[in-house]
Amino acid sequence: MIYRDSHSGKSRMAVLSARLFAVLLFTSLSVSASGAADIRLVLQITVDQLRGDLPLRHMEQFGKGGFRYLQDKGVWYTNATYRHANTETIVGHSSLATGALPATHGMIGNVWLDQDTDQLVYNVEDTQYNLITADADVDKSSEIDPTQRVAKSEGRSPRALLSSTFSDELAIRYPGQSKIFGVSVKDRGAIPLAGDSGKAFWFSKAAGEFVTSSYYYDAYPQWVIEWNGSDKLDRYADNTWELLLAPERYQRSSQDDNSWETDFPGYGRTFPHAWGKRDSKYFTTLLTVSPAGDELTLDFAKTLLLAEGLGQDAIPDYLSISFSSTDYVGHLFGSSSLEMEDNLLRLDRTLADLFDFIEREVGLKHTLIVLSADHGGPEAPGYLQELQQDAHYVDREQFSTEALNAGLRKTLGLNVDLVHTYFHPYVYLDRAKVAAAGLELAATQRALAATIMAYPSVAYSFTANDIIHGLIKDNPIAAMVAANHQPKRSGDVYVVFRSQSFINDFDGLEVAATHGSVWRYDRHVPVVFAGNGLKGRTISRPVTPYDIAPTLANKLAIEVPSGAIGEPLPEVTE
Repeated sequence: MIYRDSHSGKSRMAVLSARLFAVLLFTSLSVSASGAADIRLVLQITVDQLRGDLPLRHMEQFGKGGFRYLQDKGVWYTNATYRHANTETIVGHSSLATGALPATHGMIGNVWLDQDTDQLVYNVEDTQYNLITADADVDKSSEIDPTQRVAKSEGRSPRALLSSTFSDELAIRYPGQSKIFGVSVKDRGAIPLAGDSGKAFWFSKAAGEFVTSSYYYDAYPQWVIEWNGSDKLDRYADNTWELLLAPERYQRSSQDDNSWETDFPGYGRTFPHAWGKRDSKYFTTLLTVSPAGDELTLDFAKTLLLAEGLGQDAIPDYLSISFSSTDYVGHLFGSSSLEMEDNLLRLDRTLADLFDFIEREVGLKHTLIVLSADHGGPEAPGYLQELQQDAHYVDREQFSTEALNAGLRKTLGLNVDLVHTYFHPYVYLDRAKVAAAGLELAATQRALAATIMAYPSVAYSFTANDIIHGLIKDNPIAAMVAANHQPKRSGDVYVVFRSQSFINDFDGLEVAATHGSVWRYDRHVPVVFAGNGLKGRTISRPVTPYDIAPTLANKLAIEVPSGAIGEPLPEVTE
């Protein structure tokens, strides 16, 4: 018998069916409550050179809304390390984006030698896509910009990446619907995470504004024009970076004048640090080597989120923000400087501002947050020497192309220069000259490696031939070097300095510290997930930053990036 609803005339069966469908739909949404159904925004935060212990070192000094929010409300992995050798900016950002090793994603260093053109190549350089802003070429930027002496073109794109990113997979799942953006002071901090399908913006020191390339836009959106035309930078002119708190509230208040800190002209190595006049040569550079760089990055990112309407509907959007100031401060002053301490206190406030803004505009319950770093960083050797620890700077002259050629000539007994260039950590042979001399490439690589091993500051040297053919000894260092090897980009010999030893050259400027080693202090980073209903807990088991992209993909029920080796983290996905 079919019953009729006396009010609507519809069959009772139809009504029951509709209700059943609603129940099933609600159940389906409830089951996926930890998945994509309630995630409107994925917010990926990268803090450049944030070694894993640094935020924990200062946690008691932080306020409630930044790092403490992540610790109290997030899943904090304290034992996360990279497993590749060359811990540089582009390498780490690309690994975060792809979940892959550099041997797979291809970004094996900030710079590599293109064997076809015989030119050093900057990682995101692309001659086909010029910057939209005139006179924003990095070649015209400050002398402490690490790309200045290498970049041959102002063009930029993500096309050098050899595997897909999380944001690429999100774009595939929601074509033309998910909004995807990456923002950073550094081009190599914004571009990898935005992937092929997103949009990337970075800060040009030469132009004093956030820029992008023709890969992403034919012309700037109006909101970018308005931001760049505003007076955002003016408030720093004729002003100084001063301590945020009273001196007695700092752990390192007595360490504000150390001989190993970089005394950059006009900026100095003690507080306050002057940014200078608005039109001075280094004004925009000095902003980026202070917390001001992060503040500007946040302001631009907030403007972007509002203007582009991120997180405003059921289709998940993606925003990557890479904060670069910690890296620059670490280079100039070291991880245990008063400058780093104050920088972290100000970064904490920047994060609190960001999370408060996200709560108002999107809702933290609708936002999945992940914070990590592209690499860690060493202590300044001068600081360690005061603690009677063995640490030193490596004599860069020993590793000049001329010195390496002289050593190799002596080893081989030949009067011919076979070393093309040394761009740490790779030494490149001139393979045409090797062939012309009638030498076997593998044997020449071994001779070069043996020559380099004679230097006291060198712990290991590995040849490309031995890496490719699996001939290196099975030890953790060798495995990390192999994880960094891409046959068309990596050099003939990989150089590993002793722990706590490095060349303190940052594009011609002597600095307090440089990262890029195999050692744990350069590989140890925080990995923290928060928002979207996650509960606070601390996890100490070993994980890797390569786990981040698969975890995000699993959480949103999309495909994992093509080269990913990481695994979804169950504390986040289950």
